[in-house]
Amino acid sequence: METEFYGKVVSAGLFSGKVGALIKDFGQQEMTHVEALKGAVEKLGGTPVAKRKGSFPVTSAGQVAELAYTVENLGASAYLGQAANIKNPEVLASALAIHTVEARHAATLGTLVKKSVTPDGAFAKPADMSTVLAAVKPFLA
Repeated sequence: METEFYGKVVSAGLFSGKVGALIKDFGQQEMTHVEALKGAVEKLGGTPVAKRKGSFPVTSAGQVAELAYTVENLGASAYLGQAANIKNPEVLASALAIHTVEARHAATLGTLVKKSVTPDGAFAKPADMSTVLAAVKPFLA
């Protein structure tokens, strides 16, 4: 979802300069996350889920930055929420490594939109699967 979102944002040309470069970097990092997760699923004998089309409001830089802040925080919470369910140490290490990058993206975007870089205080709050799916449902086709 984030990969497609950042792709649309970059192609819309809403950001330029250092912020535009940062947004492009975030999109590339999200693509790397997707590739790593697909590889891990396949390595463990599973079948990655089919790519879903997303629908994202990309009309103004401010609106996009606010949505990106929300999505990145949700992503970090989602990884944290699944940590206890991951039994494979290699997969857990990968998930936690991605979680930290999602949190860094969220903090950076928090600075951009003038919101808290630590919205949950000293300890991040995990989100369970039903909470995450409900939050992303409006964006999935």
